[in-house]
Amino acid sequence: MTKLATSGIRALIAEDEPLVSTVIENELDMIEVNVVGRAADGREAVSLTGALNPDVVLMDIEMPEMNGIDAARHIQDWHPTPVVMLTVYSAQMTINQAAAAGAGAYVIKPPRASDLERAILIARARFHDLMELRRLNADLKHALAHVKRLQGLLPICMFCHKIRTDRTSWEQLEMYISEHTDATFTHGICPTCLKHHFPELQNGSDSPQNTNNRI
Repeated sequence: MTKLATSGIRALIAEDEPLVSTVIENELDMIEVNVVGRAADGREAVSLTGALNPDVVLMDIEMPEMNGIDAARHIQDWHPTPVVMLTVYSAQMTINQAAAAGAGAYVIKPPRASDLERAILIARARFHDLMELRRLNADLKHALAHVKRLQGLLPICMFCHKIRTDRTSWEQLEMYISEHTDATFTHGICPTCLKHHFPELQNGSDSPQNTNNRI
């Protein structure tokens, strides 16, 4: 027997009508989805999502205390979880509101097992993409923050050329640049320092090639 793609997924049902909730649970059983809890209103849905950590929340839109759209928004803020909206409405405005609140898919009530299976898989896939996008955005903000640290005025000692950091301590210029950029250092000697430290190499008979060899 082929294992269903939804087999073993843990679901929370948020539905204020007990009979409808039972119908949904029976349909979920057909696609091997385990119901780990039921919520009778939006506030309870948010609370149980945090307590039970389900793999998906099946959320009715019209519920007391807090409607499903507001509950979905709170869930994404506090306990990010894939959400499937359950609704008798198919108006585009309602669908757009649900999507903006973080719902990844929706199903028209009364739902069938095949519709629930498809919606759950879509919602979980979209949720994964959303979490990856959030991670990439966080990485980008972190990278930009490091770049910005090299902007503006940097206090530098006029004698030893150390940099004063945000921690009010002083670091070697080379160390500071290495920590805040991808630059690496290699040693060399400029013409001014060469003349100052090695004046004997500055006579007319020394060519650049001979200078390098002798150093």
